[in-house]
Amino acid sequence: MIHFLAAAAAEPSGAVAFFFQLFPLLLIFIIFWFLLIRPQQRKMRDHQAQIAAVKKGDRVVTGGGLIGKVTKVTDDEVEIDLGGGNKVRSVKSMLASVTDKTAKPAND
Repeated sequence: MIHFLAAAAAEPSGAVAFFFQLFPLLLIFIIFWFLLIRPQQRKMRDHQAQIAAVKKGDRVVTGGGLIGKVTKVTDDEVEIDLGGGNKVRSVKSMLASVTDKTAKPAND
């Protein structure tokens, strides 16, 4: 009888046992949040701000890999001069990157 009571006293209660089972999953979620989700959200927010601030004269790269200079900007579209008299219109959300015209090239 005493052995049974000692074993029952050593086992954690229902709430404590539930916490010990839930703790590793909670820890994994917190690690994923700080290492994967949060940086990705920050990167997406910065990219959206960069695209919203595109202006005439900026160099852009489209999602399809076309590189050109912005000649006209509207609310949803940009007109891009690809060189040689070729101009295309692109939806702003399809711009992969925007480089300011005042930025210096990396190899100068």
